[in-house]
Amino acid sequence: MIDLHSHTLFSDGVLLPSELIYRAKAKGYSAIALTDHGDISTIDFIIPRIVKVSRVTGKYYGIKVIPGIELTYVPVKLIKSVVKKARRLGAKIVVIHGQSPVEPVPPGTNKAGILSGADIIAHPGYISADDVKLAKARNVLLEITSRNGHNKTNRHVAKLAKKYNASLVLNTDTHTPEDLLTEEKIKKILKMSGLKKSDFEIMQNTANKLISKIL
Repeated sequence: MIDLHSHTLFSDGVLLPSELIYRAKAKGYSAIALTDHGDISTIDFIIPRIVKVSRVTGKYYGIKVIPGIELTYVPVKLIKSVVKKARRLGAKIVVIHGQSPVEPVPPGTNKAGILSGADIIAHPGYISADDVKLAKARNVLLEITSRNGHNKTNRHVAKLAKKYNASLVLNTDTHTPEDLLTEEKIKKILKMSGLKKSDFEIMQNTANKLISKIL
């Protein structure tokens, strides 16, 4: 499993970064990105610390760890500039908190995230066909998520992504140890999303290509 979306106690997760890294390793993960929630008030604090633990702990635990951030509730007009700042601070993966069906995310966030140069639109909800086409053109990954609530629109996202040949990635949006995936959980999320094992393999390959490019 390659997971490009997770949270530690630097935002609303419950684990220290090092514990999350080792728990992912113990589950059989080959790579994990630490992408705590951040906005203009917190990224200066969060990203340098995530960069530090990613460099050190991953090496000793034998798992690839990618420092990142999930930009969350950033005003639409500021998303592009905040993405640039996050990268300057050391974020190797920038995730945009997309327009989930269970949270009041500002309209236009999906599109602004795609145009900003971010890597992934997390739980993009009822994303429009035009935004899916734009994601394809900009090589931005759309997330299939295992997180409850957010995953209500997985089937919608998967259907449009397949129709317009946009790239998908499977992430957990982990907040607690129980959120990390097992083989059985992967099968369940694929089924509810209308996807097959072959789709999972493609998503993992897509994630691996992004990691290879970054590292």
